[in-house]
Amino acid sequence: MSERPSWSQRLFGGFRKTSERLSENLTAAVSTAKLDEATLDDVEDALILSDLGPSAAARIRERLKEKRFGLEIGQQELKEAVAEEIAAILRPVAKPLEITAFPRPQVILVIGVNGSGKTTTIAKLAHWFQEDDYGVMLAAGDTFRAAAIGQLATWADRVGVPIVRGPEGGDPASIVFDGVKAATQQGIDTLVVDTAGRLQNKRELMDELAKIRKVLGRLNPEAPHDVVLVLDATNGQNALSQIDVFKEVAGVTGLIMTKLDGTARGGVLVAAAEQYGLPIHAIGVGEKMDDLRPFDPDLVARVIAGVA
Repeated sequence: MSERPSWSQRLFGGFRKTSERLSENLTAAVSTAKLDEATLDDVEDALILSDLGPSAAARIRERLKEKRFGLEIGQQELKEAVAEEIAAILRPVAKPLEITAFPRPQVILVIGVNGSGKTTTIAKLAHWFQEDDYGVMLAAGDTFRAAAIGQLATWADRVGVPIVRGPEGGDPASIVFDGVKAATQQGIDTLVVDTAGRLQNKRELMDELAKIRKVLGRLNPEAPHDVVLVLDATNGQNALSQIDVFKEVAGVTGLIMTKLDGTARGGVLVAAAEQYGLPIHAIGVGEKMDDLRPFDPDLVARVIAGVA
């Protein structure tokens, strides 16, 4: 039986399409031996084409100009320089999702559109916290889809954590209320709450989340302690518009990016960091339990730039 690749190998594999895309664009950009204005323009275009976004691309261009304008630069050296500037954008937002609330439980609302990998991410978070010896409970707050309740219950069983659930079409705020009460009585460290992923009617979703917050406030004025938005990297720049909406609707406190293993649009991670400055807690590059890991900005920057 072959040994499973390391996390960094999986990360390089996951970002392969992104790094190849950026590498091709950067290779095309280095048309002269010296870093002149024309080459800088080409580098900026290459970064935008690789989904890093205009703001991050402009920032990287200016930093390269400050440090290396007029100097000779080869393709590998350019990639190294780009990796360092990407890391400079990512480092300030790399913040782990830690269980620090007192009194317990720490309530984590997990939000995101249907299909973003939200439910499997909740299961991975539960596994992750268990690995650190925290008690975990799940709450099936997405009551609008029977499939969502069933899927979360299946994952809870696999991970081996309790779940609070109600009927399809039930009141999500009541589920959350029951979850907090149960977690408090059982001495659970963290309650991870699934929520509806509907964006078609922002007002409904906003009212629903406001009700959940009001109920939580009665039990613990600090809750929810975290509002984590799960984003599907394959959506590219569309993921940014989701951040806009959910920030307005739910008061997002942090991000988790999933499905980085099947897309050429991993550069959107940099665009999100540059544009919003929200903490990035973790990234996912696969379906297995240990395929969600804390966000490592230096490793990810090197992977995006294709620097082994």
